[in-house]
Amino acid sequence: MTLPTVLITGGAKRIGARMAHAFGAAGWHVIIHYGQSHSDAQAVAATLPSAETAQCDLADGDAAVAMVDRLNTAHPDWRLLINSAAVFRYDGADRIDPAIFAEAMQVNAQTPARMAQRFLNGAAAGRTVINMLDMKLANPNPDFFSYTMAKHALSATVRMLAMAHAEHHVYGLAPGAMMPSWDQQPDEHLSSGRMNLLQRLTDPDELADAALFMAQGILASGETLFIDSGQFLLSQPRDVLYLARA
Repeated sequence: MTLPTVLITGGAKRIGARMAHAFGAAGWHVIIHYGQSHSDAQAVAATLPSAETAQCDLADGDAAVAMVDRLNTAHPDWRLLINSAAVFRYDGADRIDPAIFAEAMQVNAQTPARMAQRFLNGAAAGRTVINMLDMKLANPNPDFFSYTMAKHALSATVRMLAMAHAEHHVYGLAPGAMMPSWDQQPDEHLSSGRMNLLQRLTDPDELADAALFMAQGILASGETLFIDSGQFLLSQPRDVLYLARA
């Protein structure tokens, strides 16, 4: 029996790896994409019942589209694409760093949009795309300026692709503070992770559970879920990693 297949970009580490484990446990064949983390990708794959790895530098959009073509041919029951990989580098509202901006827009917006288009175009009905976004869409602050701009750009593709592909499902999944980020220390993470309405740490497994729910296609296409214990409903003047230090 052919297992349903999911490709998770950035599936070798952090949230991507947690989703890989969740889908593997749920009976999916998991393709773990990685850029440079070969050993991490192999380690995750070795723990799953059915898995493989795929390497691609998402800064090269043409290479990413070619990877989609290869996987389309190899996996006739490829049902789900999760665009999870992202770059997260600092620049601020006072000055965009052109190199950081170009990389963020390419890796965090243009390449996942092109991959989603190639994945959906001409495919039989019933495929699903999940674009990983950020609660900063609803609760923005001036930190990580280019990153946030790119996530807004990727968010715009969710409803547009859903409208263009009524036979498929396209979703956004927007996490809040979950895992240590940037240069956070453990105590800072424990503090910043509770800066939400529920005043609790949001477990990354909750994000994986949400992705599994979306994979069922029950939610209306074009919707975005926020998995952040209510952080997106707040108004925070800076990224929580800096608020924790203050």
